[in-house]
Amino acid sequence: MCMNGRAGRVGNQASAGDLLELVRSGRATTRGALQQATGLSRATVGQRLDRLFRAGWLREGAGGPVDSPLGGRPSITLEFDDAHAVVLTADLDTRHARAAVLSLTGEILAEQAGLLVLGDGPDAVLGELGHWFAELLRKAGRPADEVCGIGLAVPGPVDRDTGRVVQPPIMPGWDGYDIRGRLGRAFAEHAHGRADVPVLVDNDANLMAYGEQRTAYPDCSAFALVKVSTGIGAGVVVGGTIYRGIDGGAGDIGHIRVPEGTDALCRCGSYGCLAAVASGGAVAARLAEAGVPAASGSDVRELLTAGHPEAVALAREAGRRVGDVLATVVTLLNPGVLMIAGDLAGTPFLTGVRELLYQRALPRSTAHLDVVTSRLGDRAGLIGAGALVVEHLYAPERVEERLLALGV
Repeated sequence: MCMNGRAGRVGNQASAGDLLELVRSGRATTRGALQQATGLSRATVGQRLDRLFRAGWLREGAGGPVDSPLGGRPSITLEFDDAHAVVLTADLDTRHARAAVLSLTGEILAEQAGLLVLGDGPDAVLGELGHWFAELLRKAGRPADEVCGIGLAVPGPVDRDTGRVVQPPIMPGWDGYDIRGRLGRAFAEHAHGRADVPVLVDNDANLMAYGEQRTAYPDCSAFALVKVSTGIGAGVVVGGTIYRGIDGGAGDIGHIRVPEGTDALCRCGSYGCLAAVASGGAVAARLAEAGVPAASGSDVRELLTAGHPEAVALAREAGRRVGDVLATVVTLLNPGVLMIAGDLAGTPFLTGVRELLYQRALPRSTAHLDVVTSRLGDRAGLIGAGALVVEHLYAPERVEERLLALGV
């Protein structure tokens, strides 16, 4: 899991949190390198590192390069100790969910997937997630008191400050619901953890983009991911940071109006949305009309995997419609990587996207663009949610707060 390279403070104002950030990012991994990066004295660096050692957040590794130009013994390297805590993550879709226990560096320690229907309402769904988390911790052999945070991906726009979804078209009954509080209580009830454990909630496409960019494209300064499942959404990572817009609504391209959808009623209540004609749900509806059993994007994925000819043809057509819209997106954002993910992210859909994207966008906009499919697959949202929690909890300013709370 790649870090975003936040510099924090340097010079004599550098805190223990800033030193930890330098070690985590790999920019300074010995005591001597930390002195050079911050200008702090050897004694001050030692005092601040001691706090991190006592908290269990740092460990000594093998000998590294010699710090002094005069030679001598190899210096001892410093490493972020990813074994001192774990993160719980979950990724909700309309009818399915996936959850996991992750190490602080993004390794999946235990994982579960299964049926979980958003339409059953937030109280039931989040309560069931509490059961899942308890079982996953048991499988991973980790106690609940080692959980430092929970990350949740949801298929709707999220207010970052409150963690509540805002008018989500495909999440009936979830608008404004206190997800953080309910999930914390479910974790406490079923896994016997802390009810006040930090819970971070974000849009699923945002977290998928964050996970994919951190893992495979850390040097890409403008990264865009389009998720095409039951609905359509996009996540954008610019300069290592998720771009959310003013109130979490950025990337909601499924509700851009398209000429082909004039008579198509979208789940948001409007006519003509891209999602109404080109999402997995829309393709499933057209297949059902033709007598092919399909009710969701996941059903379409199974048909595509089996090579069903009508599903293949409809997926390619949907890709062309999405590609037409993405020509505008690419012109506006000028990303280096455009990733197609979700239930429809196979060859037929991708072929359709490329056909229209390269036809409609200016050559200047696509000259340095890579159009790719997901590297992490169904795990992208989990990995992204874990990265979000870790970046939040181990940010320099928050490290200071947490060290004080620990009494070190």
